[in-house]
Amino acid sequence: MVRVTVNDSNIEKALLILKKKIAKEGILSVLKNKRYYDKPSIAIRKKIAKAERRRRRRMKRMQKYIIS
Repeated sequence: MVRVTVNDSNIEKALLILKKKIAKEGILSVLKNKRYYDKPSIAIRKKIAKAERRRRRRMKRMQKYIIS
């Protein structure tokens, strides 16, 4: 559970801290993924596509260090 204390009635700063904590924990991405029902076959395809994007990104970064 994410908690933020408000000091000196500074609500704007508390909101910024809350948004950072929520982003760091990945709460919004979980809610976004669970917004609609995905059939198991589609969920597997999305999972594979996400892994492929991660792999490509990692290879691109590694390639930059190898070439340099």
